[in-house]
Amino acid sequence: MRTIGIDLAVSAVHKAVVMDESGREVSPIVSFRSRWAEIQGLVERAREGVEPDHPLRAVMELTGMAWFTVAVPLQRLGVTVYLVSGQRVKALRRYYKRHASSDRISARVLAKLPSVDEESLYPLTQPTPTQMACQRGCKQDDWLQKWITAIKNRLKDIDRFAWPGLDKVLPSQFSPTAQLFRRDWYDPQQVVEAGEERLRQAFAVLEDDGQGLGWLGALVDLAMEVLSLYGLEFLDYHQLQQEVCRNQRVLAMLEQEQTTVNAETVTPTYRQLHPERHLESLYGVGEKGAAVYASFIGLAGRFPDNRHFRGWHGLVPESRQSGDAEGKGLHISQAGPNLVKKFAYMNASTARRFDPQIAAIYHDQMVHKGKHHNQAVCACATHLLDRVWVVLRDNRPYDLCDVDGTPVTPKEAQAIISARYTVPEKVRQQTNRRARKERAEKRLEEQRERRSRPRG
Repeated sequence: MRTIGIDLAVSAVHKAVVMDESGREVSPIVSFRSRWAEIQGLVERAREGVEPDHPLRAVMELTGMAWFTVAVPLQRLGVTVYLVSGQRVKALRRYYKRHASSDRISARVLAKLPSVDEESLYPLTQPTPTQMACQRGCKQDDWLQKWITAIKNRLKDIDRFAWPGLDKVLPSQFSPTAQLFRRDWYDPQQVVEAGEERLRQAFAVLEDDGQGLGWLGALVDLAMEVLSLYGLEFLDYHQLQQEVCRNQRVLAMLEQEQTTVNAETVTPTYRQLHPERHLESLYGVGEKGAAVYASFIGLAGRFPDNRHFRGWHGLVPESRQSGDAEGKGLHISQAGPNLVKKFAYMNASTARRFDPQIAAIYHDQMVHKGKHHNQAVCACATHLLDRVWVVLRDNRPYDLCDVDGTPVTPKEAQAIISARYTVPEKVRQQTNRRARKERAEKRLEEQRERRSRPRG
């Protein structure tokens, strides 16, 4: 089988080289663009000197969406396509040419990769148009959520210094009540002059959010405290009010766009991909998480076993072993889609409260293995993705069971978790961030003390 190593470019021309089974180059470096005729010419050159139906494979790095414009024509021409991570290519490139890097070297490295690590290469399974639309919708929803969170944090930061203690007074920081306050009553002098009665008239136009208007007296007291703290010459509340109003308008626009993306793209495409919606039978997995899993995993049967699936999603720690020594507490590998790892972590954080099997893993990691919360949830997330893979592969709902496999009801599961898998508060205090920081500082001090001792 001949191999085409392709170094993709985003705006420049792509570079390719063809090698035979022995790793010998059978073509010079070929430059081509994402055009049908040029890609067809590359395939014809790769088949020179062999039978017309001689098998070909192409290996390329996962570079943005540049791979798509090359992979689709190659697959139409009968070429098996492999996508590899940039980390793997970088490592082999450093060995091949340690002090040099170029498009030509990258193309040669990619062509040699199957000879070095063929068992880790998997043929590209081209996503369907619906699957790709769902993937892109999930990514856009995540991008909008990041901006929404950033603007909310910005509003909180402004409130903290402009109105110290406001979060203890307002019923909610992003409710219609809070929006009206920032829009019309952000100046503390205006609040004091208006008084509680006039404020009641202004806020009475809003629907009752269950908090009533009893907090308005505390707001007037806080406004007087802010005036006594800053006076009238250190902050321009008129400009601050304009700033928070702009942020609120952008926030409303982003939230509306997020609602539109989910209603018009994510939800309909997800329900086309996974009409049975068995993924939502997993505790902790909602419709958004199920859409991410269904669109990014696609055909679960393309993974021969669970080990290969874990290698794909990358939510497993790196390994480092030599002789009798083995590294512990290593970082999670960077392989796989980041969105899959993100939702697996969030869903596992919820699942451990309702699924006894996930709760047992969390309890074991925290109590017996000394892991902190994030490490324990990552371990739970890995096992949750195992269940996702089985549900998609077998196309059946998830059955809630005890650790011995006995089916249980949700109420029985809650009782089991409370009785057997509740992590003591003492253990949490021993593994929280502050305790870990104190232990690290203590170890550092001990090292300094040992180094300062006179030798002999």
